[in-house]
Amino acid sequence: MAEYCAWTVDFYLDARGRNPVLEFIDSLPKREQAKVFRVLTLLQEYGPLLSMPHVRPIERGLWELRGGAGRIFYFAYTGRRFILLHGYLKKTQEAPRREIEAAQRRMADFMEREGAK
Repeated sequence: MAEYCAWTVDFYLDARGRNPVLEFIDSLPKREQAKVFRVLTLLQEYGPLLSMPHVRPIERGLWELRGGAGRIFYFAYTGRRFILLHGYLKKTQEAPRREIEAAQRRMADFMEREGAK
């Protein structure tokens, strides 16, 4: 039997050391926080096998984690890691373009700084 190995979920930190996703989660009501933490646990457990209604692809390697009204953009990175980039509250049917662009900027920043290590 193959050994089970969970995925790691890491938070994006900006150049100043701020954690925008954790700040977003902290801003949510406790009930919404619980929903987000539940899907984060599922993401760790099932990795890329997790699917709708919990996650959905957005574009070019960017995924949306869906926990209650909270949405968190993330991507898969080397070493069985997911990097959480940006969170927002769902208010419309589709993910707002500005929210996607914020996540893409953070992904590019993360990749640039990781490559410099």
